[in-house]
Amino acid sequence: MADQVQPIESTAPATAAFRPRGEPVILGVNRIGLWSLYIKEVRRFLKVQTQTVWAPAVTTLLFLVIFTVALGREGREMLGVPFATFVAPGLIVMGMMQNAFANSSFSFLSGKIQGTIIDLLMPPLSHGELMTGIVAAAVTRAVLVGAAVGFAMLLYPGVSLTMAHPWAVAWFGLMGATMLALLGLLTSIWAEKFDHAAAITNFVVAPLSLLSGTFYVIDNLSPAFQAISRANPFFYVISGFRFGFLGQSDIGSTNQAVLWSAAGLAMFNLVLGGATYALLRSGWKLRS
Repeated sequence: MADQVQPIESTAPATAAFRPRGEPVILGVNRIGLWSLYIKEVRRFLKVQTQTVWAPAVTTLLFLVIFTVALGREGREMLGVPFATFVAPGLIVMGMMQNAFANSSFSFLSGKIQGTIIDLLMPPLSHGELMTGIVAAAVTRAVLVGAAVGFAMLLYPGVSLTMAHPWAVAWFGLMGATMLALLGLLTSIWAEKFDHAAAITNFVVAPLSLLSGTFYVIDNLSPAFQAISRANPFFYVISGFRFGFLGQSDIGSTNQAVLWSAAGLAMFNLVLGGATYALLRSGWKLRS
């Protein structure tokens, strides 16, 4: 019939066009996925910020009180400044490093124990993006802890946190936090229970932090122990960070020695990051 309605032909294809199997759909950096992982990790520690940010500030302030009372009496000075001013930068960056390690070492380990690690491995994130998101969140926590500890230090009488070289404060603080964040991620890949991570904290991170010149200058040590201290990467982080505040350190007699230390830490972190990436890519202890 002439007035019969004719069917309208659809211009859409019969089937949706999909990429061939194995060909990536997301090209370049998955910015949304990376940002989502970063925000997830940041919100995780901010939910308990009393424990993850403010408690380290109180603990570090107690270190300052104990050591200044025990060793800083009678106007004792180190590197030409009062003992409290000398020890404060080391305590700040030590707190930053320890909390960066604590944050990243929890990520994969909690997933392994709770059976939720698939939530990290299944999303369309490359191994580099996965590593970057976790490390960046750990560094963020370290910066927040550093700010909280610095604020607490300012409340203590006799402490001056005037920065002589702000670039050194930023560089060595970020390099130290990144180094411990990568070490924490390596620990969470290797560990199978919380006792394993606690062992690394107690027998590796804590000794290297406390025996790295936080409370003393290594010139007071014997030559053998000076050599051991100079083999400790924590020493360069703490001394370089202190150089940013005081304008002097026990790394070397010239500012060039500090610059070489800054470059050396960057190279060390590149090597550590490459090892972490290779381990993530291998799937060791992550895929059953």
